[in-house]
Amino acid sequence: MAQKPNMNSQSEKELDKVEKQFDDYKEKIEEMTLDRMNAAPKKEVEPQTKMSQADIAKSKDIYLKPHKTIAGRDKFNEDFREQYNFDKQYVQFTAENKEIIGEAIELWTKPFSGIPAEFWRVPVGKPVWGPRYLAEQMKRCNYHRFVMQQNSITDSDGMGTYHGSITVDTTIQRIDALPVSSRRSVFMGATNF
Repeated sequence: MAQKPNMNSQSEKELDKVEKQFDDYKEKIEEMTLDRMNAAPKKEVEPQTKMSQADIAKSKDIYLKPHKTIAGRDKFNEDFREQYNFDKQYVQFTAENKEIIGEAIELWTKPFSGIPAEFWRVPVGKPVWGPRYLAEQMKRCNYHRFVMQQNSITDSDGMGTYHGSITVDTTIQRIDALPVSSRRSVFMGATNF
């Protein structure tokens, strides 16, 4: 690190203050672990597509197929055959692009080693049928937003007010796959895949 330039005492105090704030920020970032980020609250948003049961029943069935497939040389581990058979079952869902509203979603999937990588184009806003692993991958597409806030905290013993920055993070869903059900049951859960 470079040497400090010769300054007056007021400038040195300001520089020390900035260094302390930088060190505090660095400590807070180092405290951020994957477990802590995954425990961050999810930002709640309204679904973009609200379809009635009658609209769902009238809509034509759209079955998705991959646009591109790239095979690899690795072999499939037969210990995962049962899980793969479950994950490749087709489920009905409605895709939502929450970053660019209305634009079709394009993504690659490779759920298991030994299975070809597949490129999908998923239309948004309408019920479609696709493999469960595609819907589950879309459900996992989120990111964490970090925000620095300046908070002042008044000490309970009346000694004064402390100023500092606290790192607050939220989880934001980038794209989503909402389950579609043609069954009219009150007891059905929020997610069926």
